[in-house]
Amino acid sequence: MLYVVATPIGNLGDISLRAIETLKSAVFVMAENPLYSKRLLEHVGAWPKEMVQFAEHNEQQIVKDLTRRLAKEDGCLITDAGTPGVSDPGFRLVRECIKENVSVIPIPGASAAIAALSASGLPTDKFLFLGFLQKTAVKTVQALQDAANAEATAIFYESPERIMKTLSYISNAFPNSQVVIARELTKMHEEFLRGAPDQVIADLKTRQAIKGEMTVLVSFK
Repeated sequence: MLYVVATPIGNLGDISLRAIETLKSAVFVMAENPLYSKRLLEHVGAWPKEMVQFAEHNEQQIVKDLTRRLAKEDGCLITDAGTPGVSDPGFRLVRECIKENVSVIPIPGASAAIAALSASGLPTDKFLFLGFLQKTAVKTVQALQDAANAEATAIFYESPERIMKTLSYISNAFPNSQVVIARELTKMHEEFLRGAPDQVIADLKTRQAIKGEMTVLVSFK
């Protein structure tokens, strides 16, 4: 049986009781970075535990072997942070398990996209999750235009190194939109930046450095 276990996106206190129980009872854990995930397993009392690396560079090579193993014993799939398969490795394993009639059980929990949306102040009735945007201006604007056409709030992840360029694309194409940046969610330096694209750009320009993981939301209403 495959358990798809959501893990905290920052604050380890966000782990659910059900996730803890599942991690403790599983025979093995599949993780993007076993050394990184060891900290979480130690925190919840699920260490020592057999760890298998399951990441973008090797998922296609090992997915069938893992599926055969999961047909016989329970394993947990986790990611470095958040819900596996959501802009992280995982969907190929889930798809293969379904194909081979291996039970797949979700253990829900943290998701940066949903956490950011819930506190953004932007419309939540319809949203479009875009993962990580393509790097060119044309593809970025097209992805956001799809959200605008659907009258949905766009949600995507962005790096500190690219955020200013991406905001410039948004400012040029959608100057009247509303932008929210959720930075370092659930961590010590968590903050929300809100305003028109140019306002958010001006705020970031005052900083000596731009750091931290970012979830970006754009509303066109």
